[in-house]
Amino acid sequence: MDELLREYLPILIFLAMAVGLGLVLILAAAVLAVRNPDPEKVSAYECGFNAFDDARMKFDVRFYLVSILFIIFDLEVAFLFPWAVAFKDISLVGFWSMMVFLAVLTIGFAYEWKKGAMEWA
Repeated sequence: MDELLREYLPILIFLAMAVGLGLVLILAAAVLAVRNPDPEKVSAYECGFNAFDDARMKFDVRFYLVSILFIIFDLEVAFLFPWAVAFKDISLVGFWSMMVFLAVLTIGFAYEWKKGAMEWA
């Protein structure tokens, strides 16, 4: 049993160091942070409307289009990176299946661009 606990000691040391470093950084930010908020810093910046208005108000749907495009290209990278790492071991079928995947994403991107999802004005 003592040998088993000794095998977990590096994990416990790593966990203690991670928690300690996290606490030190949080406390340092709380102590050293500059606090002079102005209206520009506390204004809504993500979705274009104030957070404390009525929940049933109308808002611009382009925010969601941009977020969907981000998710699409994030998934593209998630699939493309392992494919590129194992490229020398992939057969011709694997190569062409990725080309079809990239073509579908490119067509979708061109469609969104044509529809004006990238323009905010």
